[in-house]
Amino acid sequence: MIQKVEGLVIRTTDYGESNKILTLFTRELGKVGVMSRGAKKPKNRLSAASQLFMYGTFVFQLSSGLGTLNQADISNSFREVRNDLFRASYATYIVELTDKLTEDRQRNPYLFELLYQMLYYLNEGIDPEVLLRIYEVKMLAVAGIKPELDQCVSCASTDVPVAFSIRHAGFLCEQCLHQDTKAYRLSAHAARLLRLFYYFDLQRLGEISLKKETKKELQIIISAYYDEYSGLRLKSRRFLEQMERMNGFE
Repeated sequence: MIQKVEGLVIRTTDYGESNKILTLFTRELGKVGVMSRGAKKPKNRLSAASQLFMYGTFVFQLSSGLGTLNQADISNSFREVRNDLFRASYATYIVELTDKLTEDRQRNPYLFELLYQMLYYLNEGIDPEVLLRIYEVKMLAVAGIKPELDQCVSCASTDVPVAFSIRHAGFLCEQCLHQDTKAYRLSAHAARLLRLFYYFDLQRLGEISLKKETKKELQIIISAYYDEYSGLRLKSRRFLEQMERMNGFE
């Protein structure tokens, strides 16, 4: 069966001397794998389209296993991301996180749109740290590990939380802080941002600027939560952390 889809290349794997296996995240079908024959040859008509982050229309022969790519019409290559190692490291982590947290052929148009918007904003020069934190928080629901962000996880108080408990998976208020001596203290601003990032419509994103201290606060909590509950150990995250240290983010 011939399929025509709107998709993003989220992973590429060399196969043999001249072929590539592409993992596409598509609006219509979710995540699918296709063989791009001859894609490693520079003059091959599918070569340019068989690169990471490419977005466009893909036509392929669908089968029970790998499909076979027949045609691709690329409408956005996210050139600024691809030409900037720093931005590319964020984008690589974003697509790897997406790949690891999704199953094959599980349609999710919302997630497809979210992923496209992330790459678009990275390409436009929006703060990559802030974008990544937003994406990580939103992906918690996809991973099935969403914490309690609406109230105190212990007493259900809606007062401004003073800490985030990894053990209890959510916010703690002042009265319940004693329940987890290892809970991360957090500012009222960081608490509001964690909740905002989960519910926020990324299409409404404008200029956004956070202090270095707030970014670090969010990064520590979100990373610790993923480490505890997701089971993921991503190569792209380790590389990104090295990049951030080199650029003075630590």
